[in-house]
Amino acid sequence: MTLVTPVILCGGSGTRLWPLSRSGFPKQFLVLSGDGSGQSLFQQAIARIHSIASAQIGLGSTYIVTNEEHRFLALDQLRELKKEFTNFEATLLLEPSGRNTAPALSLAAFQAKDSQVGSAEGISPFNHDPILVITPADQTVINTAAFTKALQNCVSLVDADKTSQTIAILGITPTAPETGYGYIQRGGEQGAHHEFTVEKFVEKPDVSTAKEYLAAGNYLWNSGMFVLRASTWLAALKEFRPDIFGASETAWQARSSDVAADATFIRPDKALFNTIPSESIDYAVIEKCPGTHYQVKMVELDAGWNDLGAWEAVWQVGQQDSNGNVSSGDTLLSDTKNSLVHASSRLVSAVGLENIVIVETPDAVLVADRSKSQDVKNIVLQLESQKREEKNLHRKVSRPWGWYDSIDEGERFKVKRIQVKPGACLSLQMHHHRAEHWIVVKGSAEVTNGDKVIVLTENQSTYIPQGQTHRLANRGDTPLEIIEVQTGGYLGEDDIVRFEDTYGRS
Repeated sequence: MTLVTPVILCGGSGTRLWPLSRSGFPKQFLVLSGDGSGQSLFQQAIARIHSIASAQIGLGSTYIVTNEEHRFLALDQLRELKKEFTNFEATLLLEPSGRNTAPALSLAAFQAKDSQVGSAEGISPFNHDPILVITPADQTVINTAAFTKALQNCVSLVDADKTSQTIAILGITPTAPETGYGYIQRGGEQGAHHEFTVEKFVEKPDVSTAKEYLAAGNYLWNSGMFVLRASTWLAALKEFRPDIFGASETAWQARSSDVAADATFIRPDKALFNTIPSESIDYAVIEKCPGTHYQVKMVELDAGWNDLGAWEAVWQVGQQDSNGNVSSGDTLLSDTKNSLVHASSRLVSAVGLENIVIVETPDAVLVADRSKSQDVKNIVLQLESQKREEKNLHRKVSRPWGWYDSIDEGERFKVKRIQVKPGACLSLQMHHHRAEHWIVVKGSAEVTNGDKVIVLTENQSTYIPQGQTHRLANRGDTPLEIIEVQTGGYLGEDDIVRFEDTYGRS
């Protein structure tokens, strides 16, 4: 049996899908594809890779490479998956900042080499150098069976090469002269595993060049999904980009690890990681390999693939009605065609529109021409330049203990609805500039207020004076909900001094 290590690259902020995707809750954690599974793109990516398990292919622990800020989002969604997959294990490799995909993959490769699996009966002796199956976390695939077969062929290709110099990549059958993807030029002879030799990689083309590629028939879209051994990546990175290899290795050697909320988190050294040159997997290594001693092979995938890079792509993969509209949430459409309408918190209606995108959230609304949906990034840049919070966070913000929703605010006051998961608690904390009033509306709350600990139930309340040490905990087995009214001269989220924290934030 061949042991495979799934690697999910779960970074990025998905700015072209604002306002639904934001840096604090990026697109990979959203349910966008409309396939009826109810799974986020991140969960779908994991499920697809796990579909390749067979009598010949075994799966090791799944490596999730994600940002430190998103660790509990990933953890919550991994817990949901554990209900579906038996013996599911995951290791979270946490980046302190985004340095693109080459350093991200390097973390997974170092972890794979350091977590060597000894030979055992029925297991390939090459498992001390595991095969990595790498995929981004923000793609959709309609035909899972075709995907599974293509990826199994990639694994067989890499497993058959005992010199550890084969890289197998999935090339997407193009359906249009797309200018938003890089392309792969393949050779003409197909191998035993339905593979082709990669002649070269080409950059995102203009429209006329893309039409030439489509007509030629031997150019495919670069999916960003590929298979190789951990040692292959590290050796090629050291050869082609020794600066990235050296800096990544140094940051990895100074790593730390901890267990929180029943998960293992591995962190490279923050200061050292931030010195790593930012580069993609393709630019750093893969595009340099054709014509060298590294054999780059491509297996074609025709399975309804999409990377959901903009709202136009979400419309393409969505379930369209008889007028070509894709709608979700509470929507009413009249005389509207070929449009995307997404309602999150209220009724959204559209009359007499065509080829339009409307995305409503509680604190922001986007209206755009479908053909200009790539330009949503320009709005995000304006939000960033104005230092507006709508770029980063939704009104409802996920936290490891639950969530809070800022439902109203004005001069010297803010009102929040807060939910705390069963068994969870907030940090022991205090605020310099605000006082808080808590009213329990559901469940039972254990409240630490200075040197007193009390229990409040529905319709009961308490007052936390400014500067008082306090904590909110849910010791019950049902969700706790409270209304929090803050009063004071400054009500920013950074006015928190943590003394103790279950989630390692103090």
